[in-house]
Amino acid sequence: QLQASGGGVVRPGGSLRLSCVAPLRTFGSYTMGWFRQAPGQEREFVAAIGRSGGVTDYADSVKGRFTISRDNAKTTVYLQMNNLEADDTANYYCARSRRTSTTRNRGLYDLWGQGTLVTVSS
Repeated sequence: QLQASGGGVVRPGGSLRLSCVAPLRTFGSYTMGWFRQAPGQEREFVAAIGRSGGVTDYADSVKGRFTISRDNAKTTVYLQMNNLEADDTANYYCARSRRTSTTRNRGLYDLWGQGTLVTVSS
């Protein structure tokens, strides 16, 4: 099971760092991703990172503000979120994909964390 944490309430312009611990014996062989779901909305892609961390991909809405990274020794993936906006308010989920390259396709992620809530409000 994936364990996401780090959510909270932050003012517009603020920052948060999400973490996702994935106690998987072969963590380094998986692409990892972050998705988010706002109330009444579909779950949408936020960011993905390749197995070694050398390849990343971002949704246009977060590019330049969010940074995904991973520490394979700690079997953890991170999402650094800067300059947060009200539209970033959502439950954030980490997920694992068995694909060898990054993907935005939600259906290609087969293991999900429980979500951590991010609220951006003044």
